[in-house]
Amino acid sequence: MGRLTTSRRVTRITLEGANRQRPDAIAVEEPLEIRVAGSPLSVTMRTPGHDVELAAGFLVSEGVISRGDQFARAIHCGGPGTGGADGNTYNVLDLTLAAGVAPPTPRSFFTTSSCGVCGTASIDAVEKVSTYDVSTDPLSISAHDVAALPDRLREHQKTFDKTGGLHGAALFDVASGELLVAREDVGRHNAVDKVVGWALLNDRLPLRGTVLQVSGRVSFELVQKAVMAGIPMLSAVSAPSSLAIELAERAGLTLAAFVRGSSMNLYTRADRIVVASTTPVTEDVAGVR
Repeated sequence: MGRLTTSRRVTRITLEGANRQRPDAIAVEEPLEIRVAGSPLSVTMRTPGHDVELAAGFLVSEGVISRGDQFARAIHCGGPGTGGADGNTYNVLDLTLAAGVAPPTPRSFFTTSSCGVCGTASIDAVEKVSTYDVSTDPLSISAHDVAALPDRLREHQKTFDKTGGLHGAALFDVASGELLVAREDVGRHNAVDKVVGWALLNDRLPLRGTVLQVSGRVSFELVQKAVMAGIPMLSAVSAPSSLAIELAERAGLTLAAFVRGSSMNLYTRADRIVVASTTPVTEDVAGVR
């Protein structure tokens, strides 16, 4: 596994006139080429670590596999095109699917740390058809428990504590209240893929009765990844996009955003959130939180 952080000397200045140099911890970002049976599928910019989970979760998100027994093995190769001649960079991962599983259609696209579907031709191409129906999940969770999830995720963001530069994602089992897994990455979509990949490799799909908590905003792709893994609820500390809300509504996924302190916004399937009592108030001013 590569380094999670590196160190660089920086010049720190303040408006009061202080000027000094000091070492600063930086989150590592490196490319990972994902291959299936030797054929390049994708290159993603990620934080090294949990690469097999990342690749497995990516295949779930792309609709290639949906069960743990469809994933056979993974091996880190050497540098691109070298087969290991220049030493193992741990930046090339070759996956083998189980016998009888159809390989993905060759397309080899590039994803950045900020965008998990960059290079995809159209919205129709990225809206996958999930094996699992999250709309039928009987999940029910108290608003109090939802409000606590961001802080519970934050407790497991150890690399973020050092660098301030990584996104986090965590999976919670509603029935037990247990945090099942938490992962960090420079890309929010990679952090979610690592969580989903963990579930696949541990034969936990579909992830019924769970909540996926993320540390930032909610894009279309994060909702898609949750739906593809059978996760019925996605919670975020920041804003959702319009397309994320539309997909969540169509899929029957509960989407909570701006989960901060004692309040949250429920955009879809609010019936799954249990509150002690509510006093409905209608506000006419757009953008009020």
